[in-house]
Amino acid sequence: MGCYPSGVNSSPGSEPGGGDSAGLVSAVPRKQPAAGMSWRDLIAGVSVAFVLIPQSMAYAELAGLPGHVGLYAATLPLLAAALFASSPYLQTGPVAMTALLSFGVLTQRAEAGTAEYAALAALLAVMVGLVRIGLGLTGSGWVSYLMSRPVLRGFTSAAALLIVLTQIPGVFGLSPPATGTVGGAWWVVSHAEAWHLPSVALSLGTLVVIVAGRWVHVLLPGALVATAGGLLFSAWAGFDGPVVGEIPATLPHFSADLPWAAVPSLALSSIVIAIVGFAEAAAIARGYASRERMPWSPNREFVSQGAANLTAGLFGAFPVGGSFARSAVNHMAGARSRWSGAVTGLSVLAFLPFAGILAPLPKAVLSGIVIAAAGGLIRPRALIELWRLSPRQALVGWFTFAVSLALAPRADLGVLAGVLASLAMHVWRERRADFDSRVEAGVLHIDVRGVLWFASAPEIQERIFDKLAAAGNISAIVISLRGLGRIDLTAALTLKEILDEAKQAGLRASLIEIPAHAQPTLGHVLDQYADQPTTFD
Repeated sequence: MGCYPSGVNSSPGSEPGGGDSAGLVSAVPRKQPAAGMSWRDLIAGVSVAFVLIPQSMAYAELAGLPGHVGLYAATLPLLAAALFASSPYLQTGPVAMTALLSFGVLTQRAEAGTAEYAALAALLAVMVGLVRIGLGLTGSGWVSYLMSRPVLRGFTSAAALLIVLTQIPGVFGLSPPATGTVGGAWWVVSHAEAWHLPSVALSLGTLVVIVAGRWVHVLLPGALVATAGGLLFSAWAGFDGPVVGEIPATLPHFSADLPWAAVPSLALSSIVIAIVGFAEAAAIARGYASRERMPWSPNREFVSQGAANLTAGLFGAFPVGGSFARSAVNHMAGARSRWSGAVTGLSVLAFLPFAGILAPLPKAVLSGIVIAAAGGLIRPRALIELWRLSPRQALVGWFTFAVSLALAPRADLGVLAGVLASLAMHVWRERRADFDSRVEAGVLHIDVRGVLWFASAPEIQERIFDKLAAAGNISAIVISLRGLGRIDLTAALTLKEILDEAKQAGLRASLIEIPAHAQPTLGHVLDQYADQPTTFD
């Protein structure tokens, strides 16, 4: 997740799940990503590492894990992603959205900061990775489109607000009672007498440095500058608030010793995180593919992101995803191939033996980094705009927003509720098919239009019978399907029942103008009523 740096939020597909570059990419000459690594990839990869090191620690804290686990998630997973990625610009690693979703799932099963919690986080990453790999290998990248734009707008704003709320205790240097995300933030705000003012100053200073850095240039590593400033302040002023603490000078190591018995309880959440988190990566890859006229493959990106998560779990980290901010830095720094991400991972890996220098870093700085990344995604105007575009879809967006907040920290259930509400709205809208009718020379003509499926078929059957009853003295019924949009087997059988009953009543019954797309479904059921012999495959 993260911020929308200059130039990113205006690109096609910059909103998660938004925009489809396929038409644009196919309509103009395509460029191909470089196959091998260039010196530009080296510069871009190292530039991203400067941003990723402090961010990875901040997002680990957001996920309820020690900062060094975030560094682990920023190393080998990036190498795994680079092996399969189709986009040369997409940067993988710890991101705020996935960290929040992981935190909400894991806190229901273990206490944050414990060994059990860390093991469950690693298992969750493995499961997310396997889901994404499975979706990619089976060509199921289309599932990322199940989240409509209103759902994404509602969920993204709610998740960003929740992320900010989770950081309020860190900003004020307090540890509230276990009263939940919203309750904990309110407890901190209402106990002004206990605020740790140096922590407040550091958080505000971090925000100013990062926001100002974006105005200067997207390549300016504001998070790194703020981290360096926090370390200097901590040493100079003898900072007495919460700090990162000891960081093990060890490299991530492989381990399959995970709590596999918890797989059933994490199954649904891993699927939700796998799909929701991928929407961000897909939006990044799609947006840059459109801008640079390059092809991209959602299925390959699913496999790439899956490999990254599988590696993260097997090397003691937590679920990862694609980052808007770091991908923008990667692009602006001149990356030419997917190997720039591998360079970033290797750079962080090389830093690990020296990560102990970050031990005195005030946690208030990390809170400021997270808020700077998430704050820009709280976009009430985008939700308000939905009312102008479509009140019904606005209800879906605001419902997703409200449920995500109400179920905090289980934001994964909020987005699931939003998807279900979006599908329910679609079903409600498509529940009716319509038709025009007229009587000419003793013949009742029915011209069907719209979608005929199991939910709309019974109603249209009843309405046609009403027309038959009201038509008076007629000798035939002719049903035209020229305006048919789509039909399923239930609707085909319903049409047959209508014509059968008309025939039993002594009327001539026929079906005309069957569209080609409906012939495979209708052929074996209604051929006897076609206006002329029809051959179907």
